[in-house]
Amino acid sequence: MNSPKTAYQIEESALELLRTYGSSDWDKNVRTYLASVETLKQRYAQEREMARIPITIEGDIKTLSPGGHNVLISKIVSEFASRFTPAGKLLYVGDTDEKFAHFNEASLTALGVTIDAHGKMPDVIVHFTAKNWLVLIEAVTSHGPINPKRKAELEKLFKSSTIPLVMVTAFLSRKAMAEYLSDIAWETDVWVAEEATHLVHFNGQHLLQAYSTNQSISEAQ
Repeated sequence: MNSPKTAYQIEESALELLRTYGSSDWDKNVRTYLASVETLKQRYAQEREMARIPITIEGDIKTLSPGGHNVLISKIVSEFASRFTPAGKLLYVGDTDEKFAHFNEASLTALGVTIDAHGKMPDVIVHFTAKNWLVLIEAVTSHGPINPKRKAELEKLFKSSTIPLVMVTAFLSRKAMAEYLSDIAWETDVWVAEEATHLVHFNGQHLLQAYSTNQSISEAQ
């Protein structure tokens, strides 16, 4: 059985250049074509730069590369962190293009944490100073949540921390969460961006807890 052939299409400007091969205008046409290609590259780079996702860290605006994963990371920074770790300090924010979009190594070192270059970092790290907790957050869009295996990896990676660890898996929607629900590790939390005011506690310490209808978020935690 013959394998299928792949069809390639040459863009019109390249065809036009080939038609003038050997003519007196060949050199000029080549320069014109290469200049147009470079212009397209610059335009693409500019459009990609404009599509980058802005985040604010300690008053400075930084940008993440475009994509759904980083959309979720931006929501973690702007919505989760401000709501559940108020006045907390962002120590690390990952990026799909650049592993370290933001990295406060000095503050992590002060907390006893030395990062193994080969270790897989969580997507966001926050020092929740009010509770003195180190909050490790995984953003799930294509890769899995904090399951028992990943929890053990994070505990090993941050074993030198002098303060307690809190682990949170973040999803864009409840539908996305449902796909991974059976994998979530106990003693971790789940946050869903589309219902940003709530946390799901996978916590075995409390068997039952009552909530009043007007209970505040801080009281419910």
